[in-house]
Amino acid sequence: MAKESMKARERKRQKMVEKFATKRAALKAAGDYEGLQKLPLNASPVRLHNRCQLTGRPKGYMRQFGVSRINFREMALKGLIPGVKKSSW
Repeated sequence: MAKESMKARERKRQKMVEKFATKRAALKAAGDYEGLQKLPLNASPVRLHNRCQLTGRPKGYMRQFGVSRINFREMALKGLIPGVKKSSW
């Protein structure tokens, strides 16, 4: 499990990115790079990091399912993810 402070920090960054998205797009279209520099650093979408929705784990994230590889495996073995089953040959 990730620390609650790390999860909260990511949520805060996500809100900031959404808040400044239109302003960033307008500044980029106008070519006003000085205006972009004045925006908060966390308003940049590059600073976001994908995290597992269940545990907050930052590594081994599977984008298609929104969970880490560990949780994905557990859920798949329990049959909680439709269309996914353990392969055998």
